[in-house]
Amino acid sequence: QVELVESGGGLVQVGGSLRLSCAASGRTFRSYAMGWFRQAPGKEREFVAAISWSWSGISTNYANSVKGRFTISRDSSIDTLYLQMNSLKPEDTAVYYCAASPGGTVKADTVQYWGQGTQVTVSS
Repeated sequence: QVELVESGGGLVQVGGSLRLSCAASGRTFRSYAMGWFRQAPGKEREFVAAISWSWSGISTNYANSVKGRFTISRDSSIDTLYLQMNSLKPEDTAVYYCAASPGGTVKADTVQYWGQGTQVTVSS
């Protein structure tokens, strides 16, 4: 059974930091692009960050709203994805989802596997 299990969410004050983890099991995701999405109450799920392998090495991309504050990384040896979130803002409050997509890109309509989500709440 394939599973993506997120952890590390919680309540943090404005300007604080959190590190999310996503542990993958049930198959190897080394050939998959992986990423993070989030969904705030009353809003659609949105892309946050993605990481993938290519012939030129590791490639990352970020939503403009998190550039310079969030860092995505992965440890392929243990099939774990991370999202380091710094300088958190109230608008970062959302449920954060881990995602795995075959191929080199991560978009909501290409994701094959989703995690169950972890809540991040930033208090002002």
